[in-house]
Amino acid sequence: MKSARPKLVDWTHEDANALLERAMAAQLSAEDCGKLKTLLETLFWLMTQLETMGTTIAILRRAFSINVKKTEKTCEVLRRAGEEQRPREGEEGSTETGKEKKKPKGHGRHGADAYTGAERVRVRHETLKAGDPCPECEAGKLYPQKPTRLIRLRGQAPISATLWVLEKLRCHLCGKIFTATAPEGIGEKTHDESVVSILALMKYGSGQPFNRLERLEKNLGIPLPVSTQWDIVNGAREDLEPVYQELIWSAAQGEIVYNDDTPMKILAFLQENERLLARGSPGRTGIFTSGVVSLWKGRQIAVFFTGRRHAGENLVEVLGKREEGLSPPIQMCDGSSRNSPEGVEAIVANCLAHGRRKFVEVTESFPSECVYVLERLRVVYKNDAFARRAQMPAQERLGYHQNHSAEVMEQLQRWMNDQLEEKRVEPNSSLGKAFSYMLKRWEALTLFLREPGAPLDNNICERALKKAILHRKNALFYKTENGARVGDIFMSLIYTAELAGENPFDYLVELQKHAKEVKAAPHQWLPWSYRETLAVHGETAD
Repeated sequence: MKSARPKLVDWTHEDANALLERAMAAQLSAEDCGKLKTLLETLFWLMTQLETMGTTIAILRRAFSINVKKTEKTCEVLRRAGEEQRPREGEEGSTETGKEKKKPKGHGRHGADAYTGAERVRVRHETLKAGDPCPECEAGKLYPQKPTRLIRLRGQAPISATLWVLEKLRCHLCGKIFTATAPEGIGEKTHDESVVSILALMKYGSGQPFNRLERLEKNLGIPLPVSTQWDIVNGAREDLEPVYQELIWSAAQGEIVYNDDTPMKILAFLQENERLLARGSPGRTGIFTSGVVSLWKGRQIAVFFTGRRHAGENLVEVLGKREEGLSPPIQMCDGSSRNSPEGVEAIVANCLAHGRRKFVEVTESFPSECVYVLERLRVVYKNDAFARRAQMPAQERLGYHQNHSAEVMEQLQRWMNDQLEEKRVEPNSSLGKAFSYMLKRWEALTLFLREPGAPLDNNICERALKKAILHRKNALFYKTENGARVGDIFMSLIYTAELAGENPFDYLVELQKHAKEVKAAPHQWLPWSYRETLAVHGETAD
């Protein structure tokens, strides 16, 4: 039988000893008491070892999803740690700190303008038009007003099909067969560009594996085997490759580049790893999907790479296409050494959110110390949010942080150094290691106080990598290196189109329809330029 989830109880050594004394008073045998004592000592030894190794019970609870919320908001972290929320620095104190801010009431529905993909049908009045005399008063004239709009939704298969049945006639005497002519415009191909686009969006944009799509389509009367889906998607790779390469070139010119990676599986590589291990020469066995997000001329560009190379090595490939004469970009990543590009000139910034997370993970063990750190960092993030809302230019934002955030960060640095120097914190403890992580990377973590435009964290790249993580969670793996390459191309095009505010489905369709033009001039077919290119040709996106 499945056992119920145990209730979590906070114990101290005093509680354990008291329990042992009560057990002995109940006239347990000496052997039973010895076993109970050994069990309790083992429990506390295990907790001590976890603390020493930088792992906490809280981390294990998160790993097994035991009564843990994933949010890292300061107010929630403090509440879970049993600390009262203090008034924020720079704000007037409030006696209602424990009350949650209520969300404004609303119906939660979207307006008609939000349905940009809906078919629009204009319905004229049955008997009247603008300029006609009023049938009610017979004196005034009618003039147009804002029309009433009605939304009606209907379900349909992701891929629909039309079966054309062409009549055939045969002469009974000479045997001549006469077949009806197929209607114009149905094309020669079994599938059109929209099929490629919807398959790519569902698999690489929404993480829907091909086998699930096969079951769904079969239930809807449109059989589409996994092998057929792959052939359709893979067949579009050659048409889309030029735009993918153009995105890489554009990303290389960016003023700020973010990079990170996440583990991935390629079955062909895993089989190769087994052969290497059998020969005793493992070499590099890791497999990763790296994400690079670049800010260039106010645009966000996302490109993905899957293989054995780390994020830093993939960034070297991207920046290798950077034009000569450009100043070094700001490169934002976490503190991992594999994210740093070697041999490429860049101004390195480290992610403040990663440093903050080190304290979030140990808040329950060291509440007062972690509260101090989180409160300081909350002020910095509040200042950055104000600068973004005010749409401050890079230089003005830098001055604002220097005036409002620099002193807060200096206080935090001095306080952490004092904690370590005065032996208030054990350096090898999880809290001491959180201090060391921050202090060791302090210059890179505080680049936003010295360099115009430097970001605080790498969250924009982490959001991009959720595309790859969603694919890994649902599809589990790529089969071959070519399959991973196809995934990288589609993810890059889909996510960059989303960042540009474009409809990725329409974008992929137009790229395929104009494959020859795309190959000749891919820079004219980027998500932010393809509509202008269509307008030059006298066309519009479907």
